[in-house]
Amino acid sequence: MATVGNRVARQAFLKAKTVQNSTQANFGSFNNSPKGFKMLGLIAGTTAVVGGIGTYIAVKGAVNASTELMLHPPKYPWWHRGWFTEIDKKSARRGYMVYKQVCSACHSLNRVRFREMIGIIFTEEEAKAEAAEYQIIDGYDENNMPIKRPGKLFDAIPSPYDNQIQAENANNGVAPPDLSYVVLGREGGEDYIFSLLTGYHEPPAGVKLPEGVHYNPYFPGGLIAMAQALYDEIIEYEDGTPATQSQLAKDVTTFLTWAGEPYYDSKKALEFKAYILLGMLFVGSYYFYRRTWSSLKHKLVVPNYSKPKKDVLRAKRPGKPKGAPRS
Repeated sequence: MATVGNRVARQAFLKAKTVQNSTQANFGSFNNSPKGFKMLGLIAGTTAVVGGIGTYIAVKGAVNASTELMLHPPKYPWWHRGWFTEIDKKSARRGYMVYKQVCSACHSLNRVRFREMIGIIFTEEEAKAEAAEYQIIDGYDENNMPIKRPGKLFDAIPSPYDNQIQAENANNGVAPPDLSYVVLGREGGEDYIFSLLTGYHEPPAGVKLPEGVHYNPYFPGGLIAMAQALYDEIIEYEDGTPATQSQLAKDVTTFLTWAGEPYYDSKKALEFKAYILLGMLFVGSYYFYRRTWSSLKHKLVVPNYSKPKKDVLRAKRPGKPKGAPRS
């Protein structure tokens, strides 16, 4: 039985050793592959990267194909785009006046609530008084007619129409869009909105406008159903600022920028604090990195292949064992 067990153990050991040698041979053949295979892999990787970049450019061009017939807006120096600047509160307050007296006849701001205007556009008392001027739908009666009440701070700025059908019937079958995120949702942002509001012109020669359609080169295709809404001195500012067309467009664009991001100032302040903290962490990390690894990075480690010295066995003097009685 012992002989049979030894044979079985020997065969299992030889089989495991054969598998290990074949695995090492495979890895060795991979590491020792000719340069042609490595070059082929490099070419394949480069082709994949270039193909991905080309696909992105093609898709981006296809998405922007509809904007080929529009005039791209220029870049304007908006005050709130600076590193250490915030929303111009005076301009945003004037912009709300423009929205209320001009834009609110057709467009809504369903994502902006009156309480969010406190500290930016109104004081708390002014915001309560402003909300009370609006009539908010608070349900429907037995005849499916809306029941309205004065607005409160927690209400959103209501639409000028009671429902979608009423909005479509009043605007040739197309309901005006909500302006809550119009700056964030349009390519070009504030520059596009300002250029659109001030870019109405007579159509060029050869362009015939259908009835109820106007020409604006900043709108895709140049034909827009919305008529020009801003003119010089169309309203009067309470602070005495001249109400030119460009001033009206600039103020209402600033207000719509704030409407899309009511917490724009606090978010910007938080980002500034985060940048300072990250800068401090970077300086500290770099200091400890240099302190820890500068001495080890340039240290030369030389392996010692010398044979270890053998211990010399010395004979001990014969003597009495411990604990033996003295003579």
